[in-house]
Amino acid sequence: MKTADVSSLRVLRRARDRIDRDYAGQIGMITGISIVSVWVLDQDEAKEFYTEKLGFTVTTDVKFDGGMRWLTVQPPGNGSQDFLLMDPMHSMLDEESAQQVRALVAKGALSPGVIATTDCKGDYATLAERGVEFTQEPTERPYGIEAIMRDNSGNWFSFTQRKT
Repeated sequence: MKTADVSSLRVLRRARDRIDRDYAGQIGMITGISIVSVWVLDQDEAKEFYTEKLGFTVTTDVKFDGGMRWLTVQPPGNGSQDFLLMDPMHSMLDEESAQQVRALVAKGALSPGVIATTDCKGDYATLAERGVEFTQEPTERPYGIEAIMRDNSGNWFSFTQRKT
């Protein structure tokens, strides 16, 4: 086995062990989503965007033989959920499907989900100053205050402060 393969297996085993520890005694109980997949057009640029503009922390950055790269980042204050920044061209997808996903990402047709905040208006101002693109300013909704933001690949997220 090649050194990169051994190192990659160690990283994945540590991640599995962490999940096993976190959910010990809860066998059979779904407790949430631990990794959200976010398709990106360029992993290095996405890493820079998520860490420097959004303030996320890199939790894993491993390159595999064949070009696949497992790059995860974690939102500040949330130690139980990672975003997997995945390039479709270097993933489990066949080339035709990967091209289709890239086209959808670039078009801005995909939304990986909702990013939670406790201060939508304040965080909106801070992130906008950092150059984060918002397609909708904070707006009162029945469920809270919501803005719509885009990452540097074109993915859009609901940026929401839940009503208390």
